Amino acid sequence: MALLLAASAAAQDPRYEKEVAAFEALDRTNPSPKGQIVFVGSSTIVDWDPVRYFPDLRIINRGLWGSSLIDSVRLVNRIVLPYEPRLIVAYAGDNDIDAGQTSEDVAVQVERFIKSIHAKLPQARIVFIGIKPSPQRWLTIDRARTTNEMIRAICSRDDRVAFLDVDGVMLGWDEKPRKELFAEDGLHLSPQGYQLWTTLLRPFLNP
Repeated sequence: MALLLAASAAAQDPRYEKEVAAFEALDRTNPSPKGQIVFVGSSTIVDWDPVRYFPDLRIINRGLWGSSLIDSVRLVNRIVLPYEPRLIVAYAGDNDIDAGQTSEDVAVQVERFIKSIHAKLPQARIVFIGIKPSPQRWLTIDRARTTNEMIRAICSRDDRVAFLDVDGVMLGWDEKPRKELFAEDGLHLSPQGYQLWTTLLRPFLNP
């Protein structure tokens, strides 16, 4: 019941209207080509500069600062589907867990996101990046890892969907997050962190 109420509230949520409207205005004046790559998700996606890290690819970044997976689901018709992408890269769930959502809640949203994409774009591929281990949110790492295992299981059921695990490679000898991979806030990625993620994601981006 709680999840249904949350979904109903999200459908009427006015947050991000300004940002999404700005995307749509940009598309009217400078239309993006179809069949490219769309990045979607929270602030980690927003700060991932495609021109800097993927200069050879056409990537449309439609990340929304502070967003959750439920936002990606409710806005999929406006920030993903219009571009008819061949590949969607998604990073979200971090904020959901921090806000008190259960692993099961996040897994449900992952399934809804996938179904929303494939109902209109059955050939599209999706890469879900697992929730990262960050210094700021280290106290919730167990729930994040449980969530990641659920997302991995969902992805394993469909050849069009992949799970990219970033957990282990972001840890040091002490099994704690490597500080050089994070900005000063201990949550967002540093340039070194983005370079690592770029290297990990690159094999999934080839046609």
